[in-house]
Amino acid sequence: MPAVESPPSDDELIRRFLSGDTDAFTTLVDRHRRRVYNVCLRLLGNAEDAADAAQDTFVSVLTKLDRFRGDAAFTTWLHRIAVNACYDVTRSRRRQPMLRLAGDGSDQVDGSGPAVPDPADELAGTRDVLAALREIPEEFRVAVVLADIQDLPYDEIVKILDVPIGTVKSRVHRGRVALARAMGVERREPDATSRASQEQT
Repeated sequence: MPAVESPPSDDELIRRFLSGDTDAFTTLVDRHRRRVYNVCLRLLGNAEDAADAAQDTFVSVLTKLDRFRGDAAFTTWLHRIAVNACYDVTRSRRRQPMLRLAGDGSDQVDGSGPAVPDPADELAGTRDVLAALREIPEEFRVAVVLADIQDLPYDEIVKILDVPIGTVKSRVHRGRVALARAMGVERREPDATSRASQEQT
């Protein structure tokens, strides 16, 4: 029985596309479309806006793919473009807050498990959490969504948001505290020395 051929990697698909194989880009889109849409849905909280942002993401990828140098993983680069597309949609719609209640929470986010376990990710798909996220400042919301809902490790979030790891940790921590407070769950704050160390950028 012949061996089953492994699917091409993202890097291989990019090389094929840049060599003139347009089907390779279609494969890339099919592979990542659901994850990109889910990121946009959690950040924007509205299916129509999420679809617009996801479409804008792949249009940007199409026009910028020849500038992708592979310094970071393709998925990291893709997440960065998706987050920026969400910011653009938010500005164009002039809606606040950025993350609103999305349906009944039935659209689940793809992921392979949290990088760091936290009570927030156990509740990420519920109405209560989605409603509570509306009360968190935008920069903290984005960090919490990436860390606790998209299950991305801190070093990848650093590359997506282009901020120091101390800033990422601080935003995630503050977002978790604010989320717990909004849900009526007490979280013990670290002492002043630990907090000051954590918040350094």
